[in-house]
Amino acid sequence: MRRFQTVFSSPKPIIGMIHLLPLLGTPAYQNNREQILETALQETETYLKAGIDALMIENMHDLPYLNRTVGPEIVAMMGVIAYEIKKRSALPCGIQILAGANQAALGVAAAAGLDFIRAEGFVFSHIADEGQMDACAGELLRYRRQIEAQQILVFTDIKKKHSSHALTQDVDIVETAQAAEFFRSDGLIITGSATGKQASLKELEAVKAAVQLPVMVGSGVELDNLEAYLAIADALIIGSYFKAGGAWQNPVSYERTAALMEKARRYRSA
Repeated sequence: MRRFQTVFSSPKPIIGMIHLLPLLGTPAYQNNREQILETALQETETYLKAGIDALMIENMHDLPYLNRTVGPEIVAMMGVIAYEIKKRSALPCGIQILAGANQAALGVAAAAGLDFIRAEGFVFSHIADEGQMDACAGELLRYRRQIEAQQILVFTDIKKKHSSHALTQDVDIVETAQAAEFFRSDGLIITGSATGKQASLKELEAVKAAVQLPVMVGSGVELDNLEAYLAIADALIIGSYFKAGGAWQNPVSYERTAALMEKARRYRSA
């Protein structure tokens, strides 16, 4: 928790998602490198104006995702964009590279001066949209040591969304959380079943009571349930709600972001 607090100055920080437009080499790429960067920087400015606490970059539009290994063109583009976003903002900033490209995300974070990554498949195995994803904690944390990036926090999904957990149905979410803690995760992320779906408050409470790590909510947070999640979680990662119409594919909405951040500030000050 002390490491978490060295990165985030705000109590119970709200992390806003920047979903990059389709990147080079992906099926939906539009030969628009400049627009991809400009759009990401515009959304950064919108978040800053609305008073967000932290940012996270993700290649959400790169459908369909590859499993664990993405091309060097993706890593290169995300590194350039991440560097420019971090340069524009003094806020904590993180990255996730879909799907499960955790070492690539760590490399980008180290090169661009980011503060954290979001890692899939840290402990145990699951079947994702992209296929089977096995545990990677050992390789990932050794890679962090090899590149001298110990300052970058590794936040890890447990029982993550868009996945079948039939392989580990005899291992509940609390046991999974404790395994991730034992394997030196820096923070846990709990989600609903899919992007925008609400995480279970019961599961959140159970995990929070069972570990000493920061516990975050990674999907389904909106204005109406904000206080319920803030009462338990250490941080909230919000994407869909901050977008126009509440759809992750759309641009960031200043009005929606500002309204939620104002409510969060009132809650935290009270």
